[in-house]
Amino acid sequence: MKKTKMTMMTLMAGAASLGLLAACGGDGNNGGNGEGSGDGEQITIDIFQGKVEFRDQFLEMAAQYEEENPNVQIEFGAVGGGSDYFTSLRSRFSSGDEPDVFSLAGPSELSDYQDYAEDVTDLAATDTALEGTLDGITVDDTVYGIPFNQEGYGFIYNKQVFEEAGINPDEILSYEDLEEAVQTLDSQKEELGIEGVFALPGSEAWVMGNHLANVYLAPEFNNDVMEAYESDTVQFERGDEMQRMLDLQNEYSIQPVLNMDYSQQVEQYFSLGDAAMIQQGDWIHPTLEQMDPEFAEENVGILPIPLEGEEGKVPVGVPNYWVINSQTDQEVIDAAKDFFDWMYASEEGIEVVQEQLNFIPAHENFEPENINSPLSRDIYEYSLEENTIGWIFLGYPTAWGDDFGAHVQEYLAGERDWEDVLEAGTQEWESSR
Repeated sequence: MKKTKMTMMTLMAGAASLGLLAACGGDGNNGGNGEGSGDGEQITIDIFQGKVEFRDQFLEMAAQYEEENPNVQIEFGAVGGGSDYFTSLRSRFSSGDEPDVFSLAGPSELSDYQDYAEDVTDLAATDTALEGTLDGITVDDTVYGIPFNQEGYGFIYNKQVFEEAGINPDEILSYEDLEEAVQTLDSQKEELGIEGVFALPGSEAWVMGNHLANVYLAPEFNNDVMEAYESDTVQFERGDEMQRMLDLQNEYSIQPVLNMDYSQQVEQYFSLGDAAMIQQGDWIHPTLEQMDPEFAEENVGILPIPLEGEEGKVPVGVPNYWVINSQTDQEVIDAAKDFFDWMYASEEGIEVVQEQLNFIPAHENFEPENINSPLSRDIYEYSLEENTIGWIFLGYPTAWGDDFGAHVQEYLAGERDWEDVLEAGTQEWESSR
């Protein structure tokens, strides 16, 4: 997911409406069992969030909720890809068109909207959240959001290409291991039928400013998002390692990287076999499955991004939280609470979320073996084995990741040297705090 987005990651560039999900809801007092009165006044919940890659699955989920709750309609909108979700959210609030439910990506964003965040401490959907998953949305023991799920990322690779090149992915732990594998793949490009080893989407600032930087900043903040959030400065103690990894991707990527976006990276290059690997996460599974179900199921694996002293670990965290607008009508608040309790705490909702959304659970009562996405299963295994790196980028100053990513783009364009990129990142962090 990308942070605002994320955050992040989308099947479509720009703003995309997910349409109207005709759904039904209860009166907010049924404990999330989806058994709301079908005879009550019609209630509309306007949900606005930053993940568009699960569009079809969300539509299917809402349709099932509708069958038992005929008096609630959910309007489900999203912004992602080339459009900045958080900027769009600000615009909606400033224009008076405030959504009833919106998504926030951790403490930096919560600080801007805490006055609009409903206390959800006592919800079933909060009570069943896994240990640690509420840390980024809790202030003074009050919980203000419900975790979507967990996500993880690294280098997503083509298993068939690696096998044909004679590369064992299990033996790639250090930077040197990865560099050797990359050079092997590059030397066999024609035989392997690939255009490049990597497809680096240089036009997406979040890929570098949020996700790549996170790998090399996490040790500086002890993998603790709150430590990053409370820090007055950033030292870039692993800045040289970050530059080395960026340069490797750029040198062996399909070009020109600065013209490549997320959609081209995932749909055009990786899913069609033109790139051997890409820096992305489990959220790309719906796209890959849509493009080629067999490829998505059988031929996709994940490699950790090598980090000295943390070899074999992947970044795993909660990308977003559902936040209910405390300023909306009480009946809408109650209906929204019921909907999320249904999603994460009822047997029916859990089954729908697990089978259709392919989420890595951030809640109890989910069965990981029933996760359909192989990428999600692999990342969940990393999580169970505690081979993970924290998502400290959710503790960045607001918009810092995108700004830092823009400086990295200038580096890729030859307009800034690396030391200047790090210096600018430090100054902007400190001024934001």
